Amino acid sequence: MNRIVRNFIDQAILTGKQAVVVGTGKSGLAAARLLDVLGARVRVADRKDDLTEDVLGPLKGKAELVAGEHKKEHFADADIIVFSPGVPVRKLAPVLEGIPARKIVAELEFASWFIEAPVLAVTGSNGKTTTTTLISEIFAQAGRRAFTGGNIGVPLCEYLLDMEPAEIIVLEVSSFQLQNCRLFKPHVGVFLNFSANHLDYHEDMDEYLDAKLNLFSQMTGEDTALLHESLRPVLKDRSFTNAHVEWFDATDRFDAPHLPGEHNRSNVEAAWQAVRRFGVTEEQAAATIMNFKPLAHRIEPVGEKKGVLYVNDSKATTLDAALAAVRSFDRPVRILMGGVWKGGDVARFARDVDGRVVQVGLFGGAREDLEPELAKRFPVSWDETLEGATKRLAAGAAPGDVVLLSPATASFDQYNGMAERGADFKRVVGGLHD
Repeated sequence: MNRIVRNFIDQAILTGKQAVVVGTGKSGLAAARLLDVLGARVRVADRKDDLTEDVLGPLKGKAELVAGEHKKEHFADADIIVFSPGVPVRKLAPVLEGIPARKIVAELEFASWFIEAPVLAVTGSNGKTTTTTLISEIFAQAGRRAFTGGNIGVPLCEYLLDMEPAEIIVLEVSSFQLQNCRLFKPHVGVFLNFSANHLDYHEDMDEYLDAKLNLFSQMTGEDTALLHESLRPVLKDRSFTNAHVEWFDATDRFDAPHLPGEHNRSNVEAAWQAVRRFGVTEEQAAATIMNFKPLAHRIEPVGEKKGVLYVNDSKATTLDAALAAVRSFDRPVRILMGGVWKGGDVARFARDVDGRVVQVGLFGGAREDLEPELAKRFPVSWDETLEGATKRLAAGAAPGDVVLLSPATASFDQYNGMAERGADFKRVVGGLHD
């Protein structure tokens, strides 16, 4: 337990106060645990009506669980309301009416109140996890003690309770986490790219961008905002930060044999520009980048059968991510797409991959969103399952082709997450005849 947490306890700042945590996900429950340690009375509210107290884990019998539709009385007596990522405040506006905005805080911001080490935060529509993980591995190679978490791995509240203090806090941060932040302030903030995503959650692209830009709103001239060149047209007329702003783009500065494609060269450059602010040398970074391999489900080679390469890019939940994956190959691509649609310009995607993609295999949901435009340029088939679509593309593939799972959608029509979808693809490929 760190010094600031201990100070809150000693001064009884939250002792006896009523705290409400919205959401029973990993981050929400970590926030509930921290509030309990700080002496608050904790109520956890979740719209799912089939939850039991078992979901509270170690807080069972200590915290109050309110399951089912949110009501005003669940929040009326709150001194602090902590929102889990993915819970949109605007949808709860009717039940939060009359509650001062200062009482409502995102889990990320709540945890940041207790952080003493400098924070390096990475956001963007695509590439966040790869870049964040690469940054952390560079720090490890350089002998720096870093904590990595946020939108990946361990929630920041859990770090405060259970882990040894780190020199540097490295966070992947999503728009879900940032939307309710007002005071969160990293020392270095990285914005990798911006494209249509999460439009099933955000009201529109403006709201989505505003959430991302919350990352930079409290930064000062002593902090650094690292922004990709593609963001200049989007941000040129916006006053969104007082930080020192620098721009980056893809370079050939480093040899990254396991990270193909221009998008990865951009991610590598972003990682370097971020870590050098903490005293890491180019030589230390280069050694890590040379050996860094793609994370699971991110342009991950699964195997080659009869001269056809099978690649798992299940993490690609947007059209831009799928475009980046297609552009990573200099061989014909037969692409598997489908799932829960999150928005985007399918006609533009079709134009951008024309000449690279030779066949599209759709599966599951989003057929009505994808097929009309894609069928104007490519042979398109549809199968109910990923297995059926994969076998269909495999049957027509020629030596030298790539069969690429890069769905451009969320996975929740048929799977519990992108990892389960990627694992299913690996299973199917494993069963194909050599």
